[in-house]
Amino acid sequence: MSVQPVGSHRHRVVVIGSGFGGLFATQALKRADVDVVLIARTSHHLFQPLLYQVATGILSVGDIAPATRMVLRKQKNAQVLLGDVEAIDIDAQTVSSRFLDRITITEFDSLIVAAGAGQSYFGNDHFAEYAPGMKTIDDALELRGRILGAFEQAELSDDHDERARLLTFVVVGAGPTGVELAGQIAELSRRTLKGAFRHIDPTEARVVLLDGAPDVLPVYGGKLSRKARGTLERLGVEIQLGAMVTGVDAEGLTVKDKDGTERRIESQCKVWSAGVAASPLGKQLADQSGAGIDRAGRVEVQPDLSLPGHPNVFVIGDMMSLDKLPGLAQVAMQGGKYAAQQIVAGLDGQDPAQRKPFKYFDKGSMATISRFSAVAKVGKLEISGFIGWIAWLFVHLLYLVGFSSKLSTLLSWAQAFFSTGRNEMAATEQQVFARIAIDRLREHTEAADGGTGAAREAG
Repeated sequence: MSVQPVGSHRHRVVVIGSGFGGLFATQALKRADVDVVLIARTSHHLFQPLLYQVATGILSVGDIAPATRMVLRKQKNAQVLLGDVEAIDIDAQTVSSRFLDRITITEFDSLIVAAGAGQSYFGNDHFAEYAPGMKTIDDALELRGRILGAFEQAELSDDHDERARLLTFVVVGAGPTGVELAGQIAELSRRTLKGAFRHIDPTEARVVLLDGAPDVLPVYGGKLSRKARGTLERLGVEIQLGAMVTGVDAEGLTVKDKDGTERRIESQCKVWSAGVAASPLGKQLADQSGAGIDRAGRVEVQPDLSLPGHPNVFVIGDMMSLDKLPGLAQVAMQGGKYAAQQIVAGLDGQDPAQRKPFKYFDKGSMATISRFSAVAKVGKLEISGFIGWIAWLFVHLLYLVGFSSKLSTLLSWAQAFFSTGRNEMAATEQQVFARIAIDRLREHTEAADGGTGAAREAG
């Protein structure tokens, strides 16, 4: 175990998480008289809104996931530590993180928790084995392998029913991620893979988008939801609404419709994008501070994003619950900057009681449906179609980190959207099965450790 104590001469700010909130908070402290320690479980900053394009062969991992250490290498007051944070003690002001078998204890004066959120299966975590989520680079690469592998298996099959199952792709959740993913799977099968096989016709692949809500993109509502649905249907996506998934296995899934009837969809390749759950660190913080947590595990923070009774501890992004703010990148970015500003103001002598509350400036939201078609909502302004797509391209390109990432992404987009080619079509067996193998190995190890412990107690 290693300990990183706080020095006596500089205020130390520990930031947990290298997503939008954590990275923007760290960068906002660049000129402050502080030392910043960013602790993250991954070595990269992930531009999560474009993750589905890695899964469907448009972008490479490097385009959307630059190494955090390289992003911050010129920020001399910032240190990056790799580790999965396991415990936070807000009274002792320490953070405990683990990397492999090494545990590191990092002391702090101020803390910004931006650990994000993971996939939620609404109490059915066993669904994850056969319907991976879309939250990490590993998820995207696994899904790419599952999608392309299904076409390869279908090419080898002589059985009609097996081919139908292999060429049925089901996306659970009709929010932005689900809509974007369903649209790209449809385009992949109908444009990119057209003519690439000899025994199957990829254009006949069935893409199903499921959701319990009454419409796609329900957060947009009205006209934009209808336009998104129309575009998806023209692509050949089969939209099934008011449908709740009640079972998932290797061969398909069971769905209950709003009238209570259950039915079966045979499909090898399923993806889950139906819900999110905040990092379990939120419960630790709530238990220690007396703060409430909502159904998604988000911490109910004070108006200044701090914890009750702990003005030096901030919770931002997908982990915070305040004024029904959405789980968008912009909320995390603005929250990170705000928290950094409050820390600097405190060093200048400001009383925490005098802080102005966090005010979110809504810059709008957008989702792409297919090439040349997207929907966007900025205040009362609603944009769709080609103009919405241009706006989507510009905004996403603007927030990518690094000039090289912007340039390579632009070139990849040009190829994918103006031709039938996609550069990132490689997939391996390991990408598909590594997650499940690691999970089973972990379960076996824990079971073995438990058995050893029980034997020792008996002895």
